[in-house]
Amino acid sequence: MPRGNTFESEGRPELDALQSRLGVDVDPELLTLALTHRSFAYENGGLPHNERLEFLGDSILGQAVTVRLYRDNPDLDEGALAKRRASVVSGVALAEVARALGLGEFLRLGRGEELTGGRQKVSILADTVEAIIGATYLSAGADAATALVLRLVSPLMSDPARFGAALDPKTALQELADERHMPAPVYEVASTGPDHAKLFSATVKVAGLATGHGEGTSKKHAEMAAALDAWTQATDTGGSAGGA
Repeated sequence: MPRGNTFESEGRPELDALQSRLGVDVDPELLTLALTHRSFAYENGGLPHNERLEFLGDSILGQAVTVRLYRDNPDLDEGALAKRRASVVSGVALAEVARALGLGEFLRLGRGEELTGGRQKVSILADTVEAIIGATYLSAGADAATALVLRLVSPLMSDPARFGAALDPKTALQELADERHMPAPVYEVASTGPDHAKLFSATVKVAGLATGHGEGTSKKHAEMAAALDAWTQATDTGGSAGGA
């Protein structure tokens, strides 16, 4: 059961758990603010929300990734560097980071967002990651914020093949299937909830084998999440695109 709207209690154990996952000490009030979506703020008397921190974190994220890519890839031209940066800071990539942290359970959302699957929305998850980076900068300084960024995106930064997968996972999975002489991926999508608040679940299959699963508040986002899951499993294990 989501706990994200309940951590104003003494000791804030939920915040302690998130701090541990982040690996950095962030001021509890700033961390709470970073987790506060505008929908929650508006439903609770116009409280502050995380969009200013998101603005700050976006700048820090971009700078940290740009500097690391520049230093680590002296042979890449400006266009290639820009493409790689775009994939690392994309909403899909940041949402993947958020899911790895289990960030959805900590979000403070309004009732409307709660009912429409806000804890799985790519945009909300990605924006919250940026807000947490901003909160880290204000709490612990530039070096700590940069270190957090690089730690969070290290799976992408250390594996060049994942740049394209994070930016366009469906194309990456298709290309992987082609390379391994397997049939094109087939997506199966189901939805739950009323028409105005559907949550989509996708399974992608190659050669009849279930290879990846994903959820989202649109068919497109669910399929992208499933494709990235399948691509990651196949490349991490070195197995077939079918995950056999």
